[in-house]
Amino acid sequence: MAKVGVILSGCGVYDGSEINETVIALLALNRAGAEVIIMAPNMEQAVVNHLTGDAVAGASRNVLEESARIARGEISDIATVSAADMDALFIPGGFGAAKNLCDFAFKGPDCEVHPEVARLIRDIVAAKKPLAAVCIAPALVARVLGIDKLDPRVTIGTDKDTAGAVSSMGATHVSCPVNEFVVDKENKIITSPAYMLAGSISEAAEGIEKTVKELMLMLS
Repeated sequence: MAKVGVILSGCGVYDGSEINETVIALLALNRAGAEVIIMAPNMEQAVVNHLTGDAVAGASRNVLEESARIARGEISDIATVSAADMDALFIPGGFGAAKNLCDFAFKGPDCEVHPEVARLIRDIVAAKKPLAAVCIAPALVARVLGIDKLDPRVTIGTDKDTAGAVSSMGATHVSCPVNEFVVDKENKIITSPAYMLAGSISEAAEGIEKTVKELMLMLS
């Protein structure tokens, strides 16, 4: 049974992992027969009121604890997980990917990636194991592998400003519709726009399910 690591960044689109994207991916992985290893950084995060979309002044939550809500408690601190523990890696989107796993939401192409997240991405790619990322998560993959001069080929969809930021980090951005995915054969990376473009959960699901299928094919 293939083991696929899934990196979460909290719980909720505005300050954590996008819940629909995460559940769609977890369901697709389960149906494909994969064993998932869910993980998240053990760190504090700012909080957004998901009813109003406003930041909650002075509020703080723990990313690992919030991610455990989606994982039903079956989750590990990413610092304790290595590339040797899995056969592939999947990173859902949501603002948490751009706020907690890195600070792309605040610094754009000058962002820094959480050191444990960067470590695992580098180790997975170095081991020639496949990596998939959806929505805004390809931006942090671009930052890590762009620094390493690996010229990752990724997509965040069609938004010109975000695509330009991704390209400026040393990646090659490829425009992609919501129901498709982009493959970087050299680095074994699969990316799809998901809610960067999706207007409904079914639109997000089509691209994510295809991404998971391609990820599993790379393992066969």
